[in-house]
Amino acid sequence: MRLTHLADYAVVMMPAAARREPCARLSATDLSEETGVPLPTAQKLMQKLAAHGLLVGQRGAGGGYALARPANEISLADIVEAVEGPIVLTMCADGVNHECALDAHCKVKPHMSIVGDAIRTSLSAVSLAQLSSPAKAGAQTRRNAAPSAPGWTPAFAGERP
Repeated sequence: MRLTHLADYAVVMMPAAARREPCARLSATDLSEETGVPLPTAQKLMQKLAAHGLLVGQRGAGGGYALARPANEISLADIVEAVEGPIVLTMCADGVNHECALDAHCKVKPHMSIVGDAIRTSLSAVSLAQLSSPAKAGAQTRRNAAPSAPGWTPAFAGERP
């Protein structure tokens, strides 16, 4: 699964917004300069995030955007869904009748919502507060991290083809 550029940019912008003082007003220009997200894209995303209740906007002098709720109450899933819509892994899992040649015989389709729910649950476990805090020294990326289960060994360890 890969995020679109818009969702990726939203995930970059929201932690920058969360690092500001609570209730501090932000402009798209400020976030664009801080994050490198192009200004027209930052403007579009801030409107979209506000429409989904993640930011609140105020017009006029001293206006701008602020987080709609505390950073620990906004999840990564909230941000992604504000930009992408509901998290579904396949087109057939979104509840819309798509043309699929396998639809009449597919045994997996009834289970795809389970997969989507698992992904959403995982993304929901990551808060904006976590995303906006400084990375811990020595933190590994998921791709390079050692397995978390103690004593875990790949099934193929020690085997030779």
